[in-house]
Amino acid sequence: MTALFLPSIEVKGRRIGYARVSTQDQKLRMQLDALKAAECERIFKDHGVSGGKASRPGLDRALKTLQRGDALVVLKLDRLGRSVQHLSDLLVRFGNEGIHFCSLAEGINTTTPGGKLVYHLFAAFAEFQRDIIRENTVLGLEAAKQRGARVGRPRLLDINEILEGHRHVTQFGIPIGKVAERLDVSHATLTRGFKWAGLTRLN
Repeated sequence: MTALFLPSIEVKGRRIGYARVSTQDQKLRMQLDALKAAECERIFKDHGVSGGKASRPGLDRALKTLQRGDALVVLKLDRLGRSVQHLSDLLVRFGNEGIHFCSLAEGINTTTPGGKLVYHLFAAFAEFQRDIIRENTVLGLEAAKQRGARVGRPRLLDINEILEGHRHVTQFGIPIGKVAERLDVSHATLTRGFKWAGLTRLN
């Protein structure tokens, strides 16, 4: 695994590792060996936790530990994000908070000038995904109206408010309760809005 070590990971803060396997039968050893070789000071892990689960205790602790100037290190990209949207939003959040990111297998290293492009690419993709959701939602509602279908009672939040609320939760790390308060709705209403729009959330 030492071949995956990136000697150019130079950060003012700490190197924080994260490892995950989906089932209890899988082993974390390969990931842990790689993260130790990358000289991570602390390593958080989720064992037997599916990437699709909304809450992953190890990742949640890692996110709370990270500070400006630190770097989060993983063996592979798919160990971190539970979906491409989730991964994109998470990397945008890192960029906003001054946190670096390194994926050893893919050679992604945002501590280098070239690696900084990764943040821009994922930010663009995250925005693209939201544009697609917005367009599909508007077109779907319009098509339903033209068919004369009942679309239910008006929602407290429109798609733009839901998407903006989701951005604040996932890309800026603002608790969903505070975002809901700003939108003058309940926590449950905003959560239902995310689910209705097919969005995942971080906290």
